[in-house]
Amino acid sequence: MAWFEREFIAVPETGKKQLVYKWPDVNIRRYSRAIVNADQTALFVKSGQVLGALGPGRHRIDADELPVLGALVDTLTGGNLYRAELYFVSTREFAGIKFGGRLADIADPVSEQIVTLRVFGEFALSVRDAGQLITSLAGSTDLHDPAGIESWSADLLLKAMKIAVTQGVSQGEWPVLGLSALLPVIERVVVQQTNTALYEYGLRIPRLGNFDITLAPEDADRLKRLAKDVTYIRLAGDFRQYAAGEMALGAGQGLAAGHGHDGGFIGAALGINALQQPGATGAGNFPPPPGSPWQQHQHPREEPSATALPPIAKPAELDPAAAGPVCASCATANPPGAKFCVECGNRFAPAEPARCGECDAELLPTARFCASCGTRRPD
Repeated sequence: MAWFEREFIAVPETGKKQLVYKWPDVNIRRYSRAIVNADQTALFVKSGQVLGALGPGRHRIDADELPVLGALVDTLTGGNLYRAELYFVSTREFAGIKFGGRLADIADPVSEQIVTLRVFGEFALSVRDAGQLITSLAGSTDLHDPAGIESWSADLLLKAMKIAVTQGVSQGEWPVLGLSALLPVIERVVVQQTNTALYEYGLRIPRLGNFDITLAPEDADRLKRLAKDVTYIRLAGDFRQYAAGEMALGAGQGLAAGHGHDGGFIGAALGINALQQPGATGAGNFPPPPGSPWQQHQHPREEPSATALPPIAKPAELDPAAAGPVCASCATANPPGAKFCVECGNRFAPAEPARCGECDAELLPTARFCASCGTRRPD
């Protein structure tokens, strides 16, 4: 009798962090001592049914003390063994379980942009009904793996999060930008939906830990740029003024960085021309500098009378000596030295260099004699 009482059945230190621990031997000696901790419940299971339960404390495995064990007696051993599966189920709350992933592609009701939402965070898991948990998952989930039940619960939580967030955003109740302010509401809805699915498995999620719903990085940058454009357009007055200002600003930044090639000059010319259009209004409508060739194309600064409009100088009326090249594409007079048309951005062909009449060598712009043969340059 004393030899049998030296065997103790208890959860080892390596299994105390598990939600469910199964005793490895299905043959339990009579008079063994089962130690059930304060945060545990021990269940005897046979053929998928829970036949008995042990609460916290020390118990002697004997049918005289536990009558329910009478149905577990192994008659081939003369009643010295009870044949059953013994599970230790923890009743405490397991916190800090990770969950997260992609939620859905959804249309933002404000910007009408398709964006991708993601969630990352933690949750707590506990057992609501130990018997229901064992009978529901014993045959479909590896209860030896502590991460098995946690991973399965995290998948159900993510599914409920997808449904709740998609419905809330698509119905206009939750904005895409600013979901962090609604985390308490989202937590309440998601936990309720998840626990409805976990109820039949004897599990529950008491609460969520720290979690956050974010946009994919490229979608966040796109919405930020869109919000900036909308604000600037409202300040500039209309889209044309904003686009022209952005074009000229980009060209100026390129020139300052040393990258002002043909594209930068075209952008600057188009931006300045858009800013100088007679119909342009708003914050980008700046007057041309005094004495510039563009000033001759503008309306006078005086208010027009109600009966007549002030005359507008035409390209043909400009001083030929002060005017630059005339664009062959749109017939617009340009300032001296211009390389691109201020109206259409057409590039002017470079002027042919002067050549020596004697040896046909190219003459320098300021040379009075040919550098190849010394022939005097004709006046």
